[in-house]
Amino acid sequence: MSTDTPTIVLIGHGMVGQRFLEALAERGLTATHRVVVLCEEPRPAYDRVQLTSYFSGRTPGDLSLTDPAFIEAHGIDLRVGDPALAVDREARRVTARSGLVVDYDVLVLATGSYPFVPPVTNKDAEGCFVYRTIEDLLAIEEYAKNSTTGAVVGGGLLGLEAAGALKGLGLTSHIVEFAPRLMPVQVDEGGGAALLRTIEEMGLSVHTGVGTQEIVVGEDGAVTGMRLSDGSELATDLVVFSAGVRPRDQLARDCGLDVGERGGITVDEQCRTVTDPRVFAIGECALAADGRVYGLVAPGYEQAETVAATLAADESAFTGADLSTKLKLLGVDVASFGDAHGTAEDCLDVVYSDSRAGLYKKLVIGRDGTLLGGILVGDAEAYGTLKAFTGSVPPVSPESLVLPAGAGAPVQLGPSALPDDAIICSCNNVRKGTIREAVTEHRCTTVPEVKKCTKAGTTCGSCVKVLGQLVNAELEASGVEVDKGLCACFSQTREELYEIVLALRVTSFRDLLDRHGREGARGGDGCEVCKPAVGSIIASLAPTIGASTHVLDGEQAALQDTNDHFLANLQKNGSYSVVPRIPGGEIAPEKLIVIGEIARDFGLYTKITGGQRIDMFGARVEQLPLIWARLVDAGFESGHAYGKSLRTVKSCVGQTWCRYGVQDSVRMAIDLELRYRGLRSPHKLKSAVSGCQRECAEAQSKDFGVIATANGWNLYVGGNGGATPRHADLLAQDLSDAELVRLIDRFLMLYIRTADRLERTSVWLDRIPGGLDHVRDVVVHDSLGICDELEALMAAHVAHYRDEWAETINDPGKLARFVSFVNAPDTPDPVVAFVPERDQMKPDLPLLSIGLRPADDVLEGTATR
Repeated sequence: MSTDTPTIVLIGHGMVGQRFLEALAERGLTATHRVVVLCEEPRPAYDRVQLTSYFSGRTPGDLSLTDPAFIEAHGIDLRVGDPALAVDREARRVTARSGLVVDYDVLVLATGSYPFVPPVTNKDAEGCFVYRTIEDLLAIEEYAKNSTTGAVVGGGLLGLEAAGALKGLGLTSHIVEFAPRLMPVQVDEGGGAALLRTIEEMGLSVHTGVGTQEIVVGEDGAVTGMRLSDGSELATDLVVFSAGVRPRDQLARDCGLDVGERGGITVDEQCRTVTDPRVFAIGECALAADGRVYGLVAPGYEQAETVAATLAADESAFTGADLSTKLKLLGVDVASFGDAHGTAEDCLDVVYSDSRAGLYKKLVIGRDGTLLGGILVGDAEAYGTLKAFTGSVPPVSPESLVLPAGAGAPVQLGPSALPDDAIICSCNNVRKGTIREAVTEHRCTTVPEVKKCTKAGTTCGSCVKVLGQLVNAELEASGVEVDKGLCACFSQTREELYEIVLALRVTSFRDLLDRHGREGARGGDGCEVCKPAVGSIIASLAPTIGASTHVLDGEQAALQDTNDHFLANLQKNGSYSVVPRIPGGEIAPEKLIVIGEIARDFGLYTKITGGQRIDMFGARVEQLPLIWARLVDAGFESGHAYGKSLRTVKSCVGQTWCRYGVQDSVRMAIDLELRYRGLRSPHKLKSAVSGCQRECAEAQSKDFGVIATANGWNLYVGGNGGATPRHADLLAQDLSDAELVRLIDRFLMLYIRTADRLERTSVWLDRIPGGLDHVRDVVVHDSLGICDELEALMAAHVAHYRDEWAETINDPGKLARFVSFVNAPDTPDPVVAFVPERDQMKPDLPLLSIGLRPADDVLEGTATR
């Protein structure tokens, strides 16, 4: 037991342990106490919530939560890679693996949890892993280099992330879940079905309702397969166990602390162990006073705050926590909050389900209209608002909260509708009132300042959008002008800059910046926000204002994003993909043969896209002009898959072939695609034409979609697939060909004129005042008197369209940029390499992951990108 400065010993340095240290520092306890931390892992605390992002390029350093300056400033003795082996509670002494002995006045256990591995035969065989730490991920990554198939045991949160990681490593991936659905704790049967459909469409195989009975191994002892409880066998050479976790409470057991029947160190409402008042337990190792072990980071943070407050003699108690979660698993938004499974008596469900779009939304409502909880799969945009309303009666009907935009009356619940005691950030237990105080009392004027002041939005980030809305609303309510400028270089919005460029015929980014930029930005080079935004504006107006129509001409080339810079899509290994335009999805056999011959001759991977085109992957940058030349000779042109412009106009076969078709959808799709090809816009544009109401081309999920009727065409606008699906709205019906084209002309030019940077038509339509009704008034009824101008702008685009690929291959100046190394133009990038797979090829991921170059590489240390 210490006799001088009181000592706090923290065993465990994960996310919760780090939060405890921060809470001690905030209360001044690091200045009055010696703080010693014994960390088992070879690195200090890191963001375990974002663990899988390691496979997306984030390094262990990027994941770190520990600022060395913080540790040093507060005099914290952090011992990394030196776990506690024994606790002598009578002597108040901890012994570490290194032999270090530390006496304590207060002991805090934050030992976390360990992965549960089912007791199956050969569970420890070579090729079996758990998914818990960075070291686990490094081991999986290394073993996967010589593997082709991986299987994950467990279909919960971490299991799905692990399966996605294996797929990203190039393995055929399987998920084995004993429960009848994926994520059984978070979602119900309907949500599980929507999630299953979406995940299977990604190419992962899911096996639910079966358990793992045995890991099958070969003669060398390595994994070769799995035997499942239904008698089937699954061939795999890598297995990841992600079947849940258990509290790490062995150290507590060894020193005589009380633990629960199913594990967890028993604590009271101050997180003090019931056995010893000088010992506390927080995080996943603790059995809280409400009888629950919490496996989420947010309750652990609350427990850490509670212990720090107790040590500072402040009143604090942990009596339970919100288990709401919002995650993006394999690119799919999944969220649950409150009483998600409807366990309350007499509760009612309001459900919206669209299995085709992978959408499932359920709200649990009390008899009195109180929102009790809910489940969101596929679209969790409203999670922050809905969670904040949980426990209260929302100001609008439950139905309007789950219907997607375009399928019912639009509902806009702004920050003003939330009560002050609504929890905005559940990870850090930050209420709306606290955020308002940060703005009004602490003079915070930006989201980063509010995050620093309140910690809201600093963990999982799911509340940042609502946070921004609250900050802006509070500033405006206080009479503070909110800066809505495009970026730090321009105080104007994108819409305002568009009007300036059009009215003054500005053809140069530098001219625009010097004349209309913020004072401190004039004479500069601009930023990565404004350069491509202004470049897009000038490109869309080029024929009208007298600018060059090619994005690689002069100054325009320096404004482009990576893809536009090389007129192709950059892929993960530094190669590019090439997508020729195939209008309406119609292609002659001769042109199919040309694409096949090009792919064969250049060794390209081919894939049929969802937009009815053929994508060729794996081209090196110096090969692009050679590929384009052959395509152009065969009558192809750029498909603009790389640009914020029109991508495709899909079609069904229409009345020409289909017995249900009522109009020639292929002909209309081709006409529309050729009319709007190359049209630069704030974001990508997609379209489709269906030949009848059966909607085989999925026109209602496009930015502008057309559906044939017996009397003409119906025009739908503002649709969107992808991460945030939205059904398109009907703008006009029974249109003739000429009427249809005229309304699309007007709609697209109005969108290009008024949308924000990188704003899809779906978001734009929901944002602009008046929404669809306003757009209809302007586009159909010409309420603003600008339709002639909109049509003239489109006519200028159509008249001046030139194929970017054809113009590039005929311009030596433009061709000079297509090299891997500017000082060695004839040398290909050696990192761009491939290995065979399924009669084609794929990127050599091991080579890519280490950036390997041949030992005799003449460019090493000399070449310049």
